[in-house]
Amino acid sequence: MTVSLAAKPRPRAPKGERTRESILHVAVNLASVEGLEGLTIGRLADELKMSKSGLFAHFGSKEELQLATVEAARQIFIEHVIRPAMAEPEGMPRLWALCDRWACHVERRVFTGGCFFTAASFEFDSRPGPVRDRIVDAMKNWLHILSDAVRRAQQIKHLPAGINPEQLAFEMYSLAIGSYWGHELFGDRKAFSKGRSMILGRLRALATPKCPPIAETAVAGRHVAIKTIPQLKKS
Repeated sequence: MTVSLAAKPRPRAPKGERTRESILHVAVNLASVEGLEGLTIGRLADELKMSKSGLFAHFGSKEELQLATVEAARQIFIEHVIRPAMAEPEGMPRLWALCDRWACHVERRVFTGGCFFTAASFEFDSRPGPVRDRIVDAMKNWLHILSDAVRRAQQIKHLPAGINPEQLAFEMYSLAIGSYWGHELFGDRKAFSKGRSMILGRLRALATPKCPPIAETAVAGRHVAIKTIPQLKKS
């Protein structure tokens, strides 16, 4: 069953489950730096300074660990990107918040290695199996959330009715991934600023007279409240 990126908060988990979640926070950061394929019980045990048998009590195989790590990354993404953006007013403000929050979570290194799902998508795009399927599910949900935000902006007449929501969502995320690529591969410090400007330019060009003004700093100014997950020590 597909789990939406906009899932509701879960009640406080028992101690054993909280321990598992703490382990997964380390696994998520490790995978974001070294890749999901390199994430093994042994490698994680070394990072945590604990026994393999202790980890096997939580994850019975490498694949089970990888799947749990993808799911943990999805929940972190929800908390840092989706949920805060959904608190913005419907229409263009929410649509822009989704894009801006995505860029902000990468800039602030919520995941040590940058964007967990962009890296995992490229790593597993040609590797069929349950891990790839889980990544695909997460990315489809994200694009669905973006396209739904476009539809709602159309319904309240912030965007014209003739726009294809799926295509616009694809365009915006393609620009976001492009800015991430430029930042990570070329070390372009202005890459995210360029990406934001291109997305804003596209949205402003499409906006109707009923759309409220879209300010580039509308959401970014409140990002100081974002808390990152524990970071890995760089060797």
